[in-house]
Amino acid sequence: MTIDYSQFLSMSEEVSLLAVVLVLFIADLFTCGKEERALACATADGAEACGCSCCGHMRALLPVVLLLAQTIFILCNISTDAQAVNTAFGGMYESTGMMTALKATLNVGAIIVFLMSSKWLGAAENRIKQGEFYTVTLFTLLGMYFMISSGHFLMFFIGLELASIPMTALIAYDKKRTESAEAGAKFILLALFSAALLLYGISLLYGAAGTLYFSKMASMPVNLLSILGLVLFISGMGFKISLVPFHLWTADTYEGAPTPVTAFLSVISKGSAAFVLFTILAKVFGAGSGFFGLWSVGFFWIIVVSITVANLFAIRQKNLKRFMAFSAISQAGYLVLAVMGVTEQGMAALVFYLLVYLAANLGAFAVIHVIEQNSGKVGIDDYNGLYQTNPKLAFLMTLCLFSLAGIPPFAGFFSKFFVFMAAFNAGYYLLVFIALVNTVISLYYYLLIVKAMYIQKNDAPIATFTSDCGTRAALVLCTIGVILLGIVSAFYDGLSHLAGITL
Repeated sequence: MTIDYSQFLSMSEEVSLLAVVLVLFIADLFTCGKEERALACATADGAEACGCSCCGHMRALLPVVLLLAQTIFILCNISTDAQAVNTAFGGMYESTGMMTALKATLNVGAIIVFLMSSKWLGAAENRIKQGEFYTVTLFTLLGMYFMISSGHFLMFFIGLELASIPMTALIAYDKKRTESAEAGAKFILLALFSAALLLYGISLLYGAAGTLYFSKMASMPVNLLSILGLVLFISGMGFKISLVPFHLWTADTYEGAPTPVTAFLSVISKGSAAFVLFTILAKVFGAGSGFFGLWSVGFFWIIVVSITVANLFAIRQKNLKRFMAFSAISQAGYLVLAVMGVTEQGMAALVFYLLVYLAANLGAFAVIHVIEQNSGKVGIDDYNGLYQTNPKLAFLMTLCLFSLAGIPPFAGFFSKFFVFMAAFNAGYYLLVFIALVNTVISLYYYLLIVKAMYIQKNDAPIATFTSDCGTRAALVLCTIGVILLGIVSAFYDGLSHLAGITL
């Protein structure tokens, strides 16, 4: 039996990302020499002696440049032809224009995370393992690529584990911090548990359908075996997306993980899982199958409980990272709202919502991270009077929070509008009404932070400081996204066209 290696040409996104990983891995071997030399660079004298002051900037800039080049490469390969569906390995791998657009979106998120991490990774305790952060993050991204392009449950599960296991290493990156190690332990244990549920569900579905190809499972009979498989599959995915009641790991993990990793986990990991959930429900359990009425009722209540519970618990939080964790759970409910009806409009709304959420949430985390790095403070009360000492950061944080709350004219308003419109057109009027009511509740707790920054008095506010270049670049990108994504209609129009090709 011979292997047709030309099939890898259909996987240009994955192959190009793997090439970026290899280049970074090799560059890390030679940049700044051996570990002893990197340690010597931890002092200013050492940096001058070995000429590594510019070396650190190159190590931070290289992954951004390479990933940006790879993003441009895959964007140039987006096909708008309805017949152009790349497949490989007997249909286990599929790629459409929408899938490529989503991969490019995740790349942009990873670039922003790399930019906001540059100063943190350049610290003495992180400089030696700086290269590992980039390679492990990109391996996680590669797993998400495989998930997105899967046409077979085996390919999907391989991608899921490739995305989940390196994520554990990122969460426990600050291994000397008890909170980081604890967060990593909680994440891996619950990830294993959810993966076991998911895999057991897939095995039941295989027993009912006799195949693992999405396209061939649509005719699967509705019986106890297949229904139990569907329930376990949704439960496993609920852990990945942080939907209630599968959300209990989220706040502790977000609080303990390094802030850039928390930002990556809250947006990029969640977005890829939500898209895959949409495609599998559409292809395997879609409107033409007997399963649609079963899972749509279940998701109705999951979405209602996720948005409501997360909003109520967010009001009680005093730590900003835990606050953003419950905000992420609520946003996951809105994100999955686009799944209801599994329509082309819903898919376009989901990807657009993810794009806007990426800009707003990463912008908020960039502000949290830079303040944490310069003051060590992450409490909401610590932000009292921030506008007096750091007005630019306070203003950018306000823009991001307004977008997350869905206040016009920021992009978050339009993303929520398109999601609500997709669910409304699918006939879920009551669900849209409940989501609208919860949007008002979310506005209240987002404004609590704005109130702290602009109105609350503080005798010892956070001192004035200057952000590093990487964080400033990340904040500029996020601000552009928050403002322009809602104004420039070409983004949503293009996604609507690609959604018609994918479904």
